[in-house]
Amino acid sequence: MSVDLDKIRRSVGIIGESGSIQEMLATIGQVSNTNILVLITGDSGSGKEMVAKAIHKNSRRKFESLVTVNCAAIPSGIIESELFGHKKGSFTGASENRKGYFEAADKGTIFLDEIGELPTETQAKLLRVIEQGEFLRVGDTKTQKVDVRIVAATNKNLAEEVSKGNFRQDLYYRLKTVTVKVAPLRDHMSDIYLYIERFGLEFTAKNDIPFKGFSSEAIVVMKKHSWPGNIRELKNSVESMIVLNRGERITDTMVIKHLDLDEFNMNPNLPVFVSDDPDKMERELILKQLLFLRQDVNELKQIMVGRTPSVEEPIQPANPALYLPPPTPSEFVDYGGRTNIEDSSATVIQDDALGELTMDELEHEIIERTLEKFKGNRRKTAQSLNISERTLYRKINDYGIKKKYRDQ
Repeated sequence: MSVDLDKIRRSVGIIGESGSIQEMLATIGQVSNTNILVLITGDSGSGKEMVAKAIHKNSRRKFESLVTVNCAAIPSGIIESELFGHKKGSFTGASENRKGYFEAADKGTIFLDEIGELPTETQAKLLRVIEQGEFLRVGDTKTQKVDVRIVAATNKNLAEEVSKGNFRQDLYYRLKTVTVKVAPLRDHMSDIYLYIERFGLEFTAKNDIPFKGFSSEAIVVMKKHSWPGNIRELKNSVESMIVLNRGERITDTMVIKHLDLDEFNMNPNLPVFVSDDPDKMERELILKQLLFLRQDVNELKQIMVGRTPSVEEPIQPANPALYLPPPTPSEFVDYGGRTNIEDSSATVIQDDALGELTMDELEHEIIERTLEKFKGNRRKTAQSLNISERTLYRKINDYGIKKKYRDQ
């Protein structure tokens, strides 16, 4: 059975193109449409909850509830009442019957985050739910039936917890039927610029702040940081630097200052993946920013001649990229506006401002990348670039783009 990785990625907005992310998406695709119990492992802040959401969103239960429970945040004295509910009068303060999280998740999915924090006595009751699909409310004698899929997550080594006597061995073996491993950020540093771009675009759109991006040198510095807090730490850092340097492009100096690298230092033993070279990364950022600039200029020209953009041509989307797949170097995403590469008069940056990189070269590269994305399909490419097929064919010939694209 083939797995549509892009569909899974889009369902919850998973970011990343590295091998570890692709492997994780493939596993999600294989287990989602079953009722099998899944254990998600990974460091704190690495994105385990997003994986749980992806499993639910791509399952047969996707139209039912997904109930998330942080086991570490519930005091041990009341956790059984929270999970399974209680009967009126079962303890002081129990003034009425109350449903627990398992009943609330009936027919749907329950996500037990940090399951390694469950008290051992509660673990036994959870095992009964897994094996027999039933439980007892606190203070009740009548068994309750429940049809729920269980997805659990932990940042602990449960095998070690079993050896220490902190976790039931029988529950451990039931949980580890299928394991989805979420890699820490340090293991897929090649994805870091995708996270930076997504977090930056979303945050600046919500807070009406100009986003001028991160310099290639800044990204190189960020790749050398160990990121012990993983994706959560990276997101907070990106947002913080944008706020503190409002309207400015984030430089390596700003990153070093924010991360306080003199105090914590960068991990010298960290294997760092660096893109081919900083100039290539800079080129990618310039290409994407030029698309946005072209869009703005076209809209201004329309206003100058007395025509305001239509509903289909919004000036600024409320939240770009929120429901879109993560942008990649080979994919130029339309964030709600139109990109008109035909209008060569809308040159925002003079040719000599880009050194040896001319506007014709940029247009050439955009067309070729879009053709690659659609595997040479001229109709889809033209639609994506908002130009006619005839114009696209002419530009393919003008730029001498690979012959295989001319006849498709």
